[in-house]
Amino acid sequence: MAIKPVLKMGDPVLLQVAKPVDRFDSSELHSLIQDMHDTMIHLNGAGLAAPQIGVSLQVVIFGFANNPRYPRAEEVPFTVLINPQLTLLSDEQEDGWEGCLSVPGMRGVVPRYVHLRYQGMDQYGCAIDRTVSGFHARVVQHECDHLQGILYPMRIKDFRLFGFTEVLFPGQEVMDD
Repeated sequence: MAIKPVLKMGDPVLLQVAKPVDRFDSSELHSLIQDMHDTMIHLNGAGLAAPQIGVSLQVVIFGFANNPRYPRAEEVPFTVLINPQLTLLSDEQEDGWEGCLSVPGMRGVVPRYVHLRYQGMDQYGCAIDRTVSGFHARVVQHECDHLQGILYPMRIKDFRLFGFTEVLFPGQEVMDD
């Protein structure tokens, strides 16, 4: 459909709690998801939340086979997740570098839970229920944070591990976010 502009950190829409979706399998929802997909693919994103393109609804998409922004990450199946609920399966956390299309050109180390279960619906209203770990769990947490008005810098514990990509990784080919 269309590549949409991604809102940047500082835009008030990104700080709002998104509204639940109550109508599935509609032309409006399918159009939103297609726009999100086109935008995410165009920007080499690992995921995208509807608020990032200015739509305050509980819709996230994520997934990739190979992503140049995360070359060492394992494959994550493409998923449309609506009205998500996350359940932590352990208290174990792991630090990892994150970037965000709404915080371009920067990276930071963020602690995330390693094991979780996510539930929700797809665009047709069919239930999704998965147990995941590792990078898949990190991506889900990052995208679902957007639905609560949380951007990854808000989760950073040590701001010495946050900065501009070209300064943090000089001479390395790390894609801009």
